[in-house]
Amino acid sequence: MDDALVRVGRALRLALLIALALLFLVPFYLLVRDGLSTEQDITSPEWTFFPATLRWGNVRELFADSSVPFARSLLNSALIAVATTLGTLVLASLAGYGMARIPYRHANKVFYAVLGTLMVPAAVTFVPSFVLVSSLGWISTLRGLIVPTLFSAFACFVFRQYFLGFPRELEDAAQVDGLGYWRTYWLVVVPNARPVFAAVGTIVFIGAWNAFLWPLVIGQDQSAWTVQVALSSFTTAQVVRLHELFTAAAVSILPLLVVFLCFQRWIVAGVERSGID
Repeated sequence: MDDALVRVGRALRLALLIALALLFLVPFYLLVRDGLSTEQDITSPEWTFFPATLRWGNVRELFADSSVPFARSLLNSALIAVATTLGTLVLASLAGYGMARIPYRHANKVFYAVLGTLMVPAAVTFVPSFVLVSSLGWISTLRGLIVPTLFSAFACFVFRQYFLGFPRELEDAAQVDGLGYWRTYWLVVVPNARPVFAAVGTIVFIGAWNAFLWPLVIGQDQSAWTVQVALSSFTTAQVVRLHELFTAAAVSILPLLVVFLCFQRWIVAGVERSGID
């Protein structure tokens, strides 16, 4: 009787997981379906699971559209996301390690000050940041799109929490060998902190790739457009190109899927070890 109840419970859990998985896959299915359809198929009142003829030429049309430099936008987003991720990891990990391990009587005050920036709404700092970037002549440049986004109080907090629980024995052994804080960080701490680096890096990469408002304001020339800005250009007051919009959206999520699938197991491990509930 107990074995039967256990099997029934497992079957119900499996059915629930399958139902939830299918539910979460619906948006991806819609992107692929509409991205391979014509305008008439997308707006037709008669629903079909897939159109009779899949228009793979929509992808070629997307990259051949001279009014929207989508290939350049993908490249810009990739450069911005990678640079932002690497810069944030270096700065936040150094700050987190310093607040967690380097003795300093004002360390807690500095930590609370950094943590307090999380309570400042982004709208409050948006205009001053724009004025500063504009005064530096960084409008429509990668510097203007990357540098102001490198600091992340959340990433500092995650790294500090992780390093507080980092085994001190490894650091003590490094110090016995004559290593200072800097070499201990690079040669001992970083190689043994891959889960938290992968977790924070994945989160930062996804956030940088999906950023819209800051790239919209700073990237005023088409040469500085990111993929999210390019997506918004397919729907304007003059024209609505639904098939290109859905095709572009489907193409734009592929890098995120690759990054997430490669690092998904590190995300859970990194969050667990950082002490975040």
